[in-house]
Amino acid sequence: ADNHIKTLNFNVGVLGHVDSGKTSLARALSSTASTAAFDKNPQSRERGITLDLGFSSFTVDLPDHLRGGGGQKQHDSLQFTLVDCPGHASLIRTIIGGAQIIDLMMLVVDVGKGVQTQTAECLLIGELTCPRMVVVLNKTDLLPPSKRQSAIEKMTKRLHKTLENTRFKDCPVIAVAAKPGGPEAPDTEEPQGVPELIELLKEQTYLPKRDPGGDLLVAVDHCFSIRGQGTVMTGTVLQGSLAVGDTVEIPALKVTKKIKSVQMFRRPVSSAMQGDRVGVCVTQFDPKLLERGVVCTPGSLRTLYAAVISARKISYFKGPLATRAKFHITMGHETVMAKVTFFGLPPVGASGNTSDTRPPPLAPSSLETPFSFDREYFYQEEYLTGQGEAPSGSDPEQWALLEFDRPLTCPSLCLVIGSKLDTDIHANACRLAFHGRLLQGFEEKGYAETSLPRLHIYKLKHKEGQVERVTDDYSVIGRNLFKKETNLQLFVGLKVTLSTGESGVIEGGFGQSGKFKIRIPEGLCPETKNLLSSSSKKKAKGGSKSGTANEEEPRHDSQPVSVHLRFKRYVFDPHKKMIQR
Repeated sequence: ADNHIKTLNFNVGVLGHVDSGKTSLARALSSTASTAAFDKNPQSRERGITLDLGFSSFTVDLPDHLRGGGGQKQHDSLQFTLVDCPGHASLIRTIIGGAQIIDLMMLVVDVGKGVQTQTAECLLIGELTCPRMVVVLNKTDLLPPSKRQSAIEKMTKRLHKTLENTRFKDCPVIAVAAKPGGPEAPDTEEPQGVPELIELLKEQTYLPKRDPGGDLLVAVDHCFSIRGQGTVMTGTVLQGSLAVGDTVEIPALKVTKKIKSVQMFRRPVSSAMQGDRVGVCVTQFDPKLLERGVVCTPGSLRTLYAAVISARKISYFKGPLATRAKFHITMGHETVMAKVTFFGLPPVGASGNTSDTRPPPLAPSSLETPFSFDREYFYQEEYLTGQGEAPSGSDPEQWALLEFDRPLTCPSLCLVIGSKLDTDIHANACRLAFHGRLLQGFEEKGYAETSLPRLHIYKLKHKEGQVERVTDDYSVIGRNLFKKETNLQLFVGLKVTLSTGESGVIEGGFGQSGKFKIRIPEGLCPETKNLLSSSSKKKAKGGSKSGTANEEEPRHDSQPVSVHLRFKRYVFDPHKKMIQR
């Protein structure tokens, strides 16, 4: 029967600062409000702030540019579903959660205030998640009539300036008064500019790419029971498709249910796909258990204890992104705290025995190097931004290991956003810090023992000691490289270099005080022997004559020849092995 429903659903995300008037705009636009619309939450009713992703919708005639050519009629009408995204700090996560199905962003700006911090954050989220935007200047009724036009023009100019370096350059800006007189005014006041806005929205529509394939994922925003029917979950299909009779999983509760019936646009249908708004009815399920959340193909969502992601810093975020710091990580529909470790491609020419101790410049990466357990990566104390003459935005390619405070359930390859949501909401600072994609998830609780050792992230180590004396042309005794209690057996066979240029190999300990023997396969240069013997002579003249006594005495003269040991150590290697190439 569902062949008669030829309505195209187009999802518009309504973003904006916390009191820019988004909800009243959605109200003014909506002729039919679906069950989940306009905040059922009593606490947010009192405050007049949207706490949930509100959904409301209205249907218009299909604009000409969407009519299929060649005589075949694709759709009869166009339904706009308005997704009222909260602008509140703690609720950034809901916006990201619904991001993959938003076809157009509507950014609501208070004409009297312009772009505020939260507006800027909304813009960033728009850039990460959506191809198109319309800016709505609201509350024009509050401007004195004589200055109204010039104020609107001035603000439009300012917004175009703000947007010129984003993907929304030259996007349309339109002025409205969604609720003239403010929230307290009687509803008899007609909204201004709304019919024009509807026309603009129609012009901006396109046929969204919808893919019925892949695993099902539905973002459920409301759950209620209907007597004699069962429990209805209303939501938006984020990916895949569903049909009557399918079994779906509610991963938060680890239960599976069979779909008894499906409704779209308040009419029964047999199936639905990505981008559709649906009501799905199941039986024997208490709606109180799931007010909002996700429903999916059984077994398709993964519960992760840790993950590797690609990482890109958000340029507006002030301050460094430090390894071992904690960030709020939003993936799928959850936000949890995680400890972050940044890593990148090995520096050019890096190996265990580089003679230069500073990390060399990073290899120019052809961005999008696939992440692989077979590669080696360089441990970073913080995220590196493009240095020197690099054009802005071209940071070296980097990844991050996220270790979650509690396991998180999400779809594979999902968008990841790291933020500092505990920053003061009133401070004028962007709280979104970095973004990326999930590349590798760790599903075992003991991932630190089982999986992390496969992750070859290394640090370069450098130890320095001195040559104590020459024993013959092919060996010397070194000191001060190890502590007395160090197990020297671990270091046997490692290569060292002398400051005079010779290469040597550690052969083993010498005596009990952490000294060690170095074999010089190529032999010592005559100059080195001279240097070493002259310093020993000085010592012998003033020191006690019995060779054994000064053997154990520390030397106080300036020893001219130093010993350098360089090696790599993998951060997650349980055996802490030292590696030289």
